[in-house]
Amino acid sequence: MPRLSLSFGLLALIALLAAASLHLGVRFTPTGDVWRALTEGGDDQTALIVATLRVPRTLIALTVGGALGLSGLLLQTATRNPLAEPGLLGINAGAGFAVVLLVVFAGVQSLSVIALAACIGALLCAALVFGLALSAGGMASPSHLLLAGVTIAALLSSGIQIVIVADERTMEELLFWLSGGFADRDMRLLLLAAPASLLIALAVWRMAPMLDALLADDLTAQSLGVPVLKVRFVVLVAAALLAGISVSVAGPVAFIGLAAPHLARLGGAQAHGALVPLSILTGSALALAADIAARFVIHPSEAPVGVLLAAVGVPTLLYLLQRKRLGAAA
Repeated sequence: MPRLSLSFGLLALIALLAAASLHLGVRFTPTGDVWRALTEGGDDQTALIVATLRVPRTLIALTVGGALGLSGLLLQTATRNPLAEPGLLGINAGAGFAVVLLVVFAGVQSLSVIALAACIGALLCAALVFGLALSAGGMASPSHLLLAGVTIAALLSSGIQIVIVADERTMEELLFWLSGGFADRDMRLLLLAAPASLLIALAVWRMAPMLDALLADDLTAQSLGVPVLKVRFVVLVAAALLAGISVSVAGPVAFIGLAAPHLARLGGAQAHGALVPLSILTGSALALAADIAARFVIHPSEAPVGVLLAAVGVPTLLYLLQRKRLGAAA
């Protein structure tokens, strides 16, 4: 019952944040004008702002936030590592690097191909990071996994900068996309991303009992009838796909995948049957809240959403590192 109450509470919070997102911006839009724009449309300035700017960014924040929240949960479960997150592990950078290479050198403009490239880049980068972590002593080690991820992310970020500087024609467009955010993104990509994310979420939710077993050691999970290697592989692929899908829509957005699962656990949920939807809802709420706050930090200009998310993600990371150190010392 408490889990159900928490879910309804998060849904109510998301509804309030979504309503606020439609009302707030450089200028406040009265509720009557928002309702008219949603139900009747129109070509006046207010209707256009609501329908073509605020509605898309609200839907994108909901989808990307939820996908990243679930991606972070899956990575933390598969690696048994509380620090695992697609941004910190370089998976977002891998997706971004693949898209930049495709756009600059192949001139590809097809949104479906760009989304596919982001997913492939995320998968390849995830395989590289986990391979490096395993060779250094095991991906369950926070220090090895985090070091491998940060190293690969830095390398790929440098590669991205070199590529876009070499092509001034697309530099401005790519820099805007790489900044990460939910404003002025292509809604057609959302039409691909939302159904794909939903299908992955449903598939993962049906695997909840196996994910619970995966949190134990491998021998215990195998004794419960769980094919550990197969399940871990499927979970890592699902997490990388969710990250790639998110990057294709909004660019690299960090820290949601780290913070959302831990915030979801604050309600006491431990089983993945509850954690999967709670992580999705928490990720959506975080993304919406950060997007709204970004509109006012340096008003009338907008701050990068990543800066606001870092204000939540960095303290979360430091807390987890400190707790891990104290646990190791005990």
